[in-house]
Amino acid sequence: MGLALYVHVPFCPTLCPYCDFHVVRRGPGWVEAYLRRLKEEAEALYARYPHPLKTLYLGGGTPSYLRDRELLALFQALPWPLAERAEVTLEANPGTLNPARLRLLKDLGVNRLSLGVQSFQDPVLRFLGRAHGRKGALRAVEMALEAGFRTSIDLILGLPMQDPEKDLKEAASLGLGHVSAYTLQVEKGTPFALLGLPEDPEREAWAMERAEALLGEAGLERYEVSNFARPGEEAQHNLVYWRNGFWLALGPAATGQYPGEGLAYALRRTNPPLPRWLAREAPREEAISPLEHAKESLMLGLRLREGVDVAQVEARVGLSLFPLLEPRAKELAEAGLLQVEGKRLRPTPKAFPLLHRVVLSLWEALEGGEGTG
Repeated sequence: MGLALYVHVPFCPTLCPYCDFHVVRRGPGWVEAYLRRLKEEAEALYARYPHPLKTLYLGGGTPSYLRDRELLALFQALPWPLAERAEVTLEANPGTLNPARLRLLKDLGVNRLSLGVQSFQDPVLRFLGRAHGRKGALRAVEMALEAGFRTSIDLILGLPMQDPEKDLKEAASLGLGHVSAYTLQVEKGTPFALLGLPEDPEREAWAMERAEALLGEAGLERYEVSNFARPGEEAQHNLVYWRNGFWLALGPAATGQYPGEGLAYALRRTNPPLPRWLAREAPREEAISPLEHAKESLMLGLRLREGVDVAQVEARVGLSLFPLLEPRAKELAEAGLLQVEGKRLRPTPKAFPLLHRVVLSLWEALEGGEGTG
């Protein structure tokens, strides 16, 4: 049995105006307190789930912002052994990497880096509040690849002053194994939201079309709505989420999904923010019913090019779903939005910009029958 573990590292050198993740600046003694609490939480969770890790993902925040001794202490706080060929991912900002830091990450077992590049255009990076420029981003990618890491970058597309094709062509030329390309979501409560920054759905849709074309020409296939990879370079940890599996979670504001009890198929636990987490406040718990799990499996799985195997979902939750879904799925197939292969539902390229409608239509079919035992 292989587990997936997410560790949230909330510390960040800058608070970007578009970010709504749980991030904080370093405060006196906060990192030390975080590491002590993380070790305590990890030991308690390991006692319940002592299996090797198939994937380990350190996100944030900026995990690479931690100092060398702090990174070492973080990894020492995790008691799980790694499974053979485990994927160990660390999120990093370009300005936090250098050859010595990369050697340390290798020694700690990290084999995949997710770099928060966002753009290769200096005016765009300044607009986004990023601390690095184009040269720093390119240097970080070059160092990561030279050091032998599986390397992914994040790009934000569809911004008002941006030439998305310029960023995409730059990314396509670097020999990367993975690119995550997102359109800017102006989240409530962020500085961009307070400024009333408008979104442009048409421009964003065009940018994603260009991403599929330009990255595809470079051998990076669109395997998920916002993710492109060479064969074998897909993000294994994120596939656990999209396939609606179980994963463990550590750290402030981290959410994990665990096997349920009684009538619940799954139990979702979300830790409180840093100060309350340090004070050992209990996580918020949400019971996920079999039908809710099935609906979420459709929503998440249809983000993937591989789609959803409804037979597998039925086996997990003990409900007969396909008889309810089949008539609606055939209608969506006739509209060019789904491929129906046995009990597998795959989205077509035409469906990606319209996934919200596709999912709602399938949910309506399930809710009409409420599933059958």
